[in-house]
Parts: sequence; C-alpha cells; structure tokens
Amino acid sequence: MKYGLVGYSGRMGKLIREVFDEHGHVLVYRCDDKTEEAVERPDVIVDFSLPEAFEKTLKTAQQYDRPVPLVVGTTALNNDDIADLKAVSKKVAVVYARNFSKGIRLMRKIVDGLNEWGSFSANEDWDVEIIEKHHRFKKDKPSGTAKMLAEAFDFNVPTSSIRAGGIPGEHAVLIAGLGELIEIKHQAISPRTFAEGACFAAEKAVDLEPGFYTFDDICKLEEKNG
Repeated sequence: MKYGLVGYSGRMGKLIREVFDEHGHVLVYRCDDKTEEAVERPDVIVDFSLPEAFEKTLKTAQQYDRPVPLVVGTTALNNDDIADLKAVSKKVAVVYARNFSKGIRLMRKIVDGLNEWGSFSANEDWDVEIIEKHHRFKKDKPSGTAKMLAEAFDFNVPTSSIRAGGIPGEHAVLIAGLGELIEIKHQAISPRTFAEGACFAAEKAVDLEPGFYTFDDICKLEEKNG
C-alpha cells in the first residue's frame, strides 16, 4: 500500500511511519508545517496532525483525478470540519475516529451497557465522572476520547483532565455511590497502539466504498468478514 502522511514529523507521525514500514507500506506523500513532498498518488492519506492542517489534508485528498481515501485521527475538529469530512465521503471512503484503540472501543461498549442498565441520569444515589490523563504535549482538553465516553450518558458528565510527563493515554469512568465505587479504566501502555489502529483502518479504507466510517464501523466489518 502506498500512503500519504500529514504530520509526518510529529510524535504520532513518527510512530505511524514505523508501524506502516513494518507492515510493508510505502510512504509516497508527506507533509508537515514546513515540508511537503509528493512522489506519486497515495492509495490512502493518514492525518494525525493538528486542526490547522485539516484544510490542507482535504485539499490534497481531492487534487487527484481519483480522490484519495482518508484516515483522520486529528483531535479537536469542530462541527464544520466534520461536515467537510462527510462531504468528501460522498466521493471516497473517509475513516474518522477520536481514538484508534480497539480497547477503547470495548470500554465504550461496557459504559453503554452500564448506562442503559443503571439509568444513572434518574438515580441521585450515583455520581458519574470521567478522569483522563495524557502527556504534557497534548493540547486539547478534555480529550476527544473523554468526550466520546461522556456521550454514552444522557446528561452532562464532569471531566477532569491531567497533562503530565509522557503518559500515552488513560481514561477512567467513575460511578460512585456513598458506600461503593465502580471504576472502568483503559490505559494505553504505549502510543504505538494508536498507530497500529491507524494502520488497520488504512488497510481497510483502500477497499471501501465511498462513505463516512468510524473506527467502530471498521472493526465491525472485520468481525463480520471473519
């Protein structure tokens, strides 16, 4: 697979290149805030950069005779950005996720189940909060993943954000009563897990019909096809 990478010199960009190289994929387009180099049309473009580069990613994907599929893990995109992605997805496959970890996907399913069973919004005996921790370089807070987990509930869930050291990523949902506590937590031991998820999504995106896909959609397709 020939791939393009926006934000190739960043923290995640370096990990993505490492993982994609291990899978035998070839980097033919690279872009960051100082450099842009294109050898040939990529089969897919991966963007794990900053919102400031988002417009460039959309433009690049559509500059070829055949639009290029996209895998986007950029955090802090706004509603207009998502609308632009969905517009592009009418022409080509677009995979967008706030987290490319299969473990976080499972955590969200657990939280969905607990919320449905517990009816916490109508039960004043329980308090629900989210605590998320990331490395000192992560700019957005709360994280996109924390927002995704909060969306499992039909009420506003307070979120505490910690930015310290080199923590790859940790999310915990706390459901607390006066005499007991339920804690559901996911820890990314290494940020490499997100690069692996991006590679998995990119390998699927090249063969998908035009459409807007989440990481959950991609995992379900894999499960369906065995």
